[in-house]
Amino acid sequence: MRRTLSLDLRESIVAAYDAAEGTREEVARRFKVSLGMVKKLLAQRARTGDLRPRHRFSGRKPRLLPEHGPRLKALVARQPDLTLAELKARLGLGCTVAAVHWMSVKLGLTYKKRRSMRPSKTGPTSPGRGGGGGGAKAASTRPGSSSSTSRRPRPT
Repeated sequence: MRRTLSLDLRESIVAAYDAAEGTREEVARRFKVSLGMVKKLLAQRARTGDLRPRHRFSGRKPRLLPEHGPRLKALVARQPDLTLAELKARLGLGCTVAAVHWMSVKLGLTYKKRRSMRPSKTGPTSPGRGGGGGGAKAASTRPGSSSSTSRRPRPT
């Protein structure tokens, strides 16, 4: 199980290395962490001057950013029937179709295949209701058969 190392342990690891209490490998063994963790801590301190965990910076960086929103809105305004995949292609970014979807949700954009229309006055828009039921069930069984007589005996 991977857990985040506490700040005091991080500081102890770096202090031990700085005090020349051993090589990186020996410090890693002493504090029961990986050599990679020691290297990461030393590099992080050199780069940022800080040893605190940086979870908020982990993971894949977004390719579709808020500043792309106006361009996405303009594309939809020009051609409202574009699919998400077509929008992604027109944006020319290395993002996913899902990213385009979530950005469009944030911007309040919707996609409809056809415009809302008044109902047709020439005919029904849906089939009428069926009968009261029950009739089909009676016709679905064979005459003279019942569930107990139609079963086959089990082999023993």
